[in-house]
Amino acid sequence: MGLTTYLKKRDFRKSPEPQSGKTNPKQLIFVVQEHHASQHHFDFRLEMEGVLKSWAVPKGPSMNPADKRLAIITEDHPYDYKDFEGVIPKGNYGAGKVKIWDSGTYTPIDTVKGKAAQEKLLLKQLKDGSLKIQLHGKKLKGEFALVKTKGMEDNSWLLIKHKDESPTTAKLPDPFSPMLATLHAAPFNDDDWQFEIKWDGYRVLAYVNDHKVDLISRNGRSYTKKFHPIAEALQEVGSNAVLDGELVVTDDKGIARFQQLQHWKTEADGDLIYYVFDLIWYNGKDLRGLPLSERMQLLKEMLPSDHPTIRMGFTIQGRGTELLDSAREMGLEGIIAKRLSSTYQSGKRSPDWLKIKTQNRQEAIIIGYTKKEESPKLFSALLLGLYKNGQLHYAGKVGTGFTDKQQRELMKQFKPLVVKQASIKKPSLRDPITWLKPVLLCEISYTELTEQGIFRHPSFKGIRDDKAATEVVLEKEPDLLLPDRSLKTVIKKVNQKELTFTNLDKLFWPEDKLTKRDLLNYYAQVAPYILPYIKDRPQSLYRFPDGYKGKRFYQKDITGKVPDWAATFPYRTEGDRKDKNYLVVKDEASLLYLVNFGCIEINPWSSTIKKPGYPDWCLLDLDPGSKTDFSQVIDVANLIHDLLESVDIPAYPKTSGSTGMHVYIPLGKKYTYEQSREFARVLVTLVQQETSRYTSMERTVSKRQGKLYLDFLQNRSQATLAAPYSVRPKPGATVSMPLHWEEVKQGLKMQDFNLRNVPALLNERGDLFKPVLGKGIDMMAALKRLQQL
Repeated sequence: MGLTTYLKKRDFRKSPEPQSGKTNPKQLIFVVQEHHASQHHFDFRLEMEGVLKSWAVPKGPSMNPADKRLAIITEDHPYDYKDFEGVIPKGNYGAGKVKIWDSGTYTPIDTVKGKAAQEKLLLKQLKDGSLKIQLHGKKLKGEFALVKTKGMEDNSWLLIKHKDESPTTAKLPDPFSPMLATLHAAPFNDDDWQFEIKWDGYRVLAYVNDHKVDLISRNGRSYTKKFHPIAEALQEVGSNAVLDGELVVTDDKGIARFQQLQHWKTEADGDLIYYVFDLIWYNGKDLRGLPLSERMQLLKEMLPSDHPTIRMGFTIQGRGTELLDSAREMGLEGIIAKRLSSTYQSGKRSPDWLKIKTQNRQEAIIIGYTKKEESPKLFSALLLGLYKNGQLHYAGKVGTGFTDKQQRELMKQFKPLVVKQASIKKPSLRDPITWLKPVLLCEISYTELTEQGIFRHPSFKGIRDDKAATEVVLEKEPDLLLPDRSLKTVIKKVNQKELTFTNLDKLFWPEDKLTKRDLLNYYAQVAPYILPYIKDRPQSLYRFPDGYKGKRFYQKDITGKVPDWAATFPYRTEGDRKDKNYLVVKDEASLLYLVNFGCIEINPWSSTIKKPGYPDWCLLDLDPGSKTDFSQVIDVANLIHDLLESVDIPAYPKTSGSTGMHVYIPLGKKYTYEQSREFARVLVTLVQQETSRYTSMERTVSKRQGKLYLDFLQNRSQATLAAPYSVRPKPGATVSMPLHWEEVKQGLKMQDFNLRNVPALLNERGDLFKPVLGKGIDMMAALKRLQQL
């Protein structure tokens, strides 16, 4: 067919699509592109004769052999179309967004050596209307057939996945922990999120390989034998996969009942169902790095659509408030919100997955029980405990929600766990207590938690055996400052100071749908981490009142513009007759006051007002130019690290959150800015001698010739730099993030750390930058060691 038709249909002055391309002489490639045109479809393209033979597949390719997907053959496309992603403007042929969905290499199924011979065979098959090919893609793997239909239009074909004679037997990964959701107070509506039912059952990862199935709970317990009907049903799937889902027993109304699940032994005890909500490993490929939206698409293609036992749970995009109302009416536990762009983070509790409950539910440890002397019941109440900071604490007692049968079963479980000594400080209770070894878990509902950490009005819901006792801590939602998205203005007290937060719904990052509220919530969560690096330091305000793309301006003088409680620091510029004033951060309130001003990033001095001429750190700013990229920044940062390590000088890296990196050396307020600057000059001079090919120490941009700038001049009085954990006014709301040196390696990206994921990361890794505020180096001794190099 050639490119005649393709070229005739397009005006390349208006369309960004490629016009030609040179092929790889060694192998044939294929690509599948998702095309949001007037009718959403997928374009399946195979390289032949130097072009891409193309079919439009309305429903997209499928890995399920039972699916026969209609494929409409279209005009040939140029070879370079394999890399095309972008938007074809309105008014042009095929207008809409194009995104690569999968790509890789392919060969004929028949064994033919050499690309030329393979193409010859494929072209004959194409002419005959029956292509048989082997795909080697990220998502599409194995044997496929493209068959021209009979009795339909001439351009109609069918794309069919073969049942491979040798099914994929790639080794499944070792069992790992599932991704966890963060507790969230209120529902919300957002088209970037998917909402699904929170099922009241056991979280189970299903490992399916060559018709062998293992069902593993989140604490590593095997449920394969206990819930054998689920394992047997999954054997029918016959794929190499790891599935994530919830195992439940439902009543005659289809409602999951946790207590029935606990006592399930046979089908007579209720209908077992495995609700699958994620596909995290498939046909030898780890899918955890793919966005949820793509994993869900693969899951839909993999699972049978009408299986009575293995099901996909109901999901809805964008309408979380509506789904929670429905869940509440049905008596369900709650809903789960998942960001469609989220990757699967094994074992982590991520803010990209949120659980929103219709009632307060909590796991607790049974640490004993009481019995009233006059009561005919086997016990009166269970004593509950929770872990806090590694210590077990009393959390109250629960005396309702049990049947007589449950009491008898529980007493059997209690018998081998009876101990003489209490595992906690003994609470003041009237009734006699029998203490138990703190290993048995239960789930309760409750109305609220007192200031002393005691459950109010708890009710027993059942025993849990899918978690370890040490995991049972009180679930709390993140310390969000402003969770209610219906309010645009909020007056709130922080550190006993009244703050008015305004324009909370204003989009600060339109592409990411992040608002001023999201920015304030971020800083409220990371305040304990960022405050040590900004407290008592004058701030140069960089204000973005309309978001990172809007107008922006610097402001140093805040005289007369701040509340009485705000701390300030005086300064005078040449020609001034009276003082101007910097704002000084003292606590979380003053930090949030800055952010409410529209300060996306926080820019402190390197010294405090207590000793303004003596910085806490010396810093090296690696600023790439127009002819350098981030890979060279990483190389230079590691060279600096090697240099400093060779002379026993401690140094701590962080991303700038923009395009470069910062390296901090602790000084401990022992040296002046001038001494710090000259020390930095010595260091970068040594580095520049080895990297002069692509680095520069020239302050004037035009003299750098596009090279990476080794900036030591930031070590001067009143100079400011984005603080550790500061958000930056950049696409994706990136964060200036402290790193382990082991993380400073090729593949590191600024987008790895952003407003959404940093709070959760900090909870796991803590503050890596603490030593920057430590004792400080001996600069004179360090210089002597450098001279000996």
